[in-house]
Amino acid sequence: MQLRLKTLKLDKTRRMKTARTYTKSRIYHQNAYDFVFAALRHAQEKLGRDRTDHTTGHVCGRELLEGIAELAKDHFGLLAITVLADWGVHGTEDIGKMVFELIESGEMRKTEDDHLEDFVDVYDFHKVFVDDYQVDTTTAFSRN
Repeated sequence: MQLRLKTLKLDKTRRMKTARTYTKSRIYHQNAYDFVFAALRHAQEKLGRDRTDHTTGHVCGRELLEGIAELAKDHFGLLAITVLADWGVHGTEDIGKMVFELIESGEMRKTEDDHLEDFVDVYDFHKVFVDDYQVDTTTAFSRN
């Protein structure tokens, strides 16, 4: 499955770096790394953070995970859990492992307050992407 996100506009250099990270990992699909970057941008924009400034653009693990959930539901709907699982992502800890791989490869930064443990069991994928999923029907029957 090729990832096509309107919010995903990675430059060629970032794609090459992310591709190198992917070749080191045997667990997660390349699209999962691309999605983490898209969710990071989404979270920064939603929170009004300046992504060009490393200090004010920072988002913590929980904020990134909220961005992941929102973007996954927005782009994939009820298939979000299936798409993420296809990429090898089964829980919030997997997101954390990817983030820290990207930190180790120099593609993301962290503060002293950021730890892998910040990503462990933050929310249950099945609950967020299946049980709590709501279909918005407000525009389904409008005549506009």
